[in-house]
Amino acid sequence: MARLARYDLPDVPQHVIQRGNNRCVTFAADEDYGFYLDCLSESARKFGCDIHAYVLMTNHAHLLATPRVAGGVSKMMQSIGRRYVRYFNHAYKRTGTLWEGRYKATLIDSEQYLLACSRYIELNPLRAEMVAAPGDYPWSSFAAHALGKSSGVLSFHPLYLQLGATPRERQGAYLALFEQALGNEMLESIRDATNKSWVLGGERFKEEIADLSGRRVAPAPRGRPRREASINGL
Repeated sequence: MARLARYDLPDVPQHVIQRGNNRCVTFAADEDYGFYLDCLSESARKFGCDIHAYVLMTNHAHLLATPRVAGGVSKMMQSIGRRYVRYFNHAYKRTGTLWEGRYKATLIDSEQYLLACSRYIELNPLRAEMVAAPGDYPWSSFAAHALGKSSGVLSFHPLYLQLGATPRERQGAYLALFEQALGNEMLESIRDATNKSWVLGGERFKEEIADLSGRRVAPAPRGRPRREASINGL
């Protein structure tokens, strides 16, 4: 079966997942995380992408990014992948591939899902039981959003900036969002859309993306359509 082409629409946020091949370790030391973030920051600037949220886990990375130009995310991920693999293979005296293959990505309906997706990304270490609180994990964007830590990677999304008139107000409002857990339905919606490369959003958003991209934005209904009953009911 042919692979679906990725969506490539400027100014529409994307949730991106890059996994290690066969779920192998992709970050083994603090220096690895730091180098990946350096690659991310430089490649995002070079290829016109704004990074709104991220988390680097042991064997994969999540990003929330908005390309300002067509092809921005794809070029950014290719650049990061090549540069980081060279670094990792040299550092650990290994050869061959590191990443699973094509990264996974989905378009995000900002109004409904962007802040939820940001929380989903930053809560990954907590769901994996690696930390007791999201602020305890050093390799995510949570500290910048909720605690005011400086970041050379992030470009705050307008929806985040609307949370308050000052940095302290925005941090407090963002932190308050974490007092309510993401529901199972939201978790599954984010996971399903990203892993299967469908659009995450409301029906109007999906219709707009379908018109702009010229491709389906959700799976086709399963099974054959039901035949309409005849006048005789047979």
